[in-house]
Amino acid sequence: MNAPANLTAVLLVVAVTVGIGGYGLRSRSTPDFYVASRTVSPLRNAAAVSGEYVSAASYLGIAGLLATYGSTMLWYGIGYTAGYLVLLVLVAAPLRRSGAYTVSDFAEARLGSMAVRRTATVFVVLIGLLYQVPQLVGAGLALHTALGAPAWSGTVLVAAVVLVSVITGGMRSVTLVQSVQYWLKLTALAVPALALLLVWRGVWHPAGGPSPLPVAHAAGGHDGGQGLYGVYSLMVALFLGTMGLPHVTARFYTNPDGRAARRTTVGVLGLLGVFYLLPEVYGGLGRLYAPGPAASDRAADTEVLLLPGRLVPGTTGELLTALVVAGAFAAFLSACSGLALSVAAVLSQDLFGGDVRGFRRAAAPAVLVPCAIALLLSGSGMSVAHEVGLIFSVAASTFCPLLVLGIWWRRLTAAGAVAGMLVGGGLSAAALTLTLLGVGGTGWAGALLAEPAAWSVPAAFLTMVGGSLLTPGRVPATASVMLARLHLPEALAAGPADRSAADGDRSSAVPARSSRDGHH
Repeated sequence: MNAPANLTAVLLVVAVTVGIGGYGLRSRSTPDFYVASRTVSPLRNAAAVSGEYVSAASYLGIAGLLATYGSTMLWYGIGYTAGYLVLLVLVAAPLRRSGAYTVSDFAEARLGSMAVRRTATVFVVLIGLLYQVPQLVGAGLALHTALGAPAWSGTVLVAAVVLVSVITGGMRSVTLVQSVQYWLKLTALAVPALALLLVWRGVWHPAGGPSPLPVAHAAGGHDGGQGLYGVYSLMVALFLGTMGLPHVTARFYTNPDGRAARRTTVGVLGLLGVFYLLPEVYGGLGRLYAPGPAASDRAADTEVLLLPGRLVPGTTGELLTALVVAGAFAAFLSACSGLALSVAAVLSQDLFGGDVRGFRRAAAPAVLVPCAIALLLSGSGMSVAHEVGLIFSVAASTFCPLLVLGIWWRRLTAAGAVAGMLVGGGLSAAALTLTLLGVGGTGWAGALLAEPAAWSVPAAFLTMVGGSLLTPGRVPATASVMLARLHLPEALAAGPADRSAADGDRSSAVPARSSRDGHH
C-alpha cells in the first residue's frame, strides 16, 4: 500500500470532519445540543441517519463475512436496511410526537416512573458504549492495514476527533458532519467497486492485474454457527434491533414533526438500499480473488481495504485504495459521533444537570470509556459485523419491546417495562459476554449464544406483557392522554411537553423531569 496517499486520505477526512463540525459553534441552547432545535429537514436527516448507521460493520464487516462464509451473510445488509421499514411502520412518527430528547425521556413520560427511566438510561449507556467498541477497534485495524501504524493509534485518533465534534456543537454539529459523510462513504465504495467490476468482467485490463473470471477458492466450509436458526435469529436481531439503537432513535427527535419523521425514514430506506449493494460486490470479488480463507474474522475485515490494490496494481490502485481508506475513516467517525452523542445526552440528563455544560461534561466518559475498552480488546479475532450483530440483539431485547408496547398498548405498566428490559437485556448481554469469552463452542450451545435474539426478544416481550397484566392497578392515569399525543397529528395533540409543533417554539422542552431544561 501507498502509506503517504492513505495518510493524506485519513487526514483529509479528519480535517473535513473538524471543519464542518465548526458549524456547531453556533449551538448555544440546550435544544441545539440535544435535538438541533428540531429543525433538521427530512432529506438532511435521512443522510445523517444513513451516515451514522453505516458503521464499521457495514463498511468493512459485511464484505469480510461474505468473503469468508459466503451468501448466508447477505442477511446482514438486508437486515440493516429492513429494520427501518419496521421503524417506519411502528415507531418513527409517534416517537417524534412524544417531544422527547432521549429514549429515557420517552420512557418516563409514557409510564411516569423514575425506575423505568433509570433502567432505560442504563441500557442506553450500555448499548452506546459497546457499539462504539467495534468502531474503534476497526479504526485501529484500518490504520494498521493502510499505514502500518500501531493499531492503538487509529483508535485514539477517532476517539479524539469524535470528542471534539460532540463537545463543540452537539447534535447540530454532528448532523451536518454525518450527512456529508454518508455521501463520502457512498462515493468511496462505489467508485472502486465500479473499477473492480470492470476488471472482473474483463472490460479493463490493468497492467499487472489478474486474469478475469478466476476460479473461486474453496473457502467457507463452516458457517460460524450460522445454520437455519442462526439466519432467523439474525433477522430478528437486525429487523427489531434498529429501533432500539439509541443513536438511531435520537435522530427522530430532531425532525420538525411526525410527518417529517416518516419522510426521513423513507429517505433512509432509499439511501441504505443503495449503499448495501456495494459491500456485496467487495465480498463476492474477495471470495474469488483472495488466495484462501482468512486466518480470522478480524483479518477478513481488511478485505475492502486490500481488494483495490490486489486487482488494480500501480498508481491507480493506490488512489482507489486511498479513497476506500477515506471512506472507512468517515464510517468510524460518523458512527462513533452518533453513539457518543446519544450516551452523552442521557448521562447529562440524569447525572450532570441536563444543560449545555452538563452535556459537555458527559461527552468525555461517553467517548473515553469505549476507547479504553477498545484498546484492551484490540487483539480480539471476532468479526466487526458479528460483534455489532450481538449488540443489535441487546437493543432488540430491551428497547424494541419498550417502544412497541409503549406506543401501541395502553396497559403497559412501569413494573412490566422494567422487568421486560431487565430480562431481555440481561439474557442478551450475558450471551454477548459468553460469546466474546469463547464459551459455547460450535454446537447448539454456541449457536444459541452467538445469535440470542430468537429467544431473548420473545422473553422480553412476554415478561413485559406478563408483568403489566399482573399489575393492572399501576397503569398510568395519563396513559390515554399520552397515547393520543403519540398518534394524533401535532396540531390536535400538542401538549406542554412539546410546544414547538403547535406554536413554532424552537426551544421546546422534553417530558417529565427534563422539561426543566427547556429554558437553557
